[in-house]
Amino acid sequence: MNTERHVRFFRNGRHQAVRIPREFEMDAQEAIMRREDDRLIIEPVKRKGLLATLASLSALDEEFPDTDRDLLPLRFPGSRRGS
Repeated sequence: MNTERHVRFFRNGRHQAVRIPREFEMDAQEAIMRREDDRLIIEPVKRKGLLATLASLSALDEEFPDTDRDLLPLRFPGSRRGS
């Protein structure tokens, strides 16, 4: 696979653009672009799955209120408890 290819810039409205050749296509919907001196670096933004997202969250340091403390016990149809 070639790691280099000559491409041309063109105008797309008020933006400068470049077509990405097929062999350089990325499996992503979004990318981060940054400039380093006279280079443009484009990196795909990988979508994190649910487990990775949950693992990145910090633990909560608060007590949750006892919301059912003053409620009566549930009564289920056909049960004799609470009758």
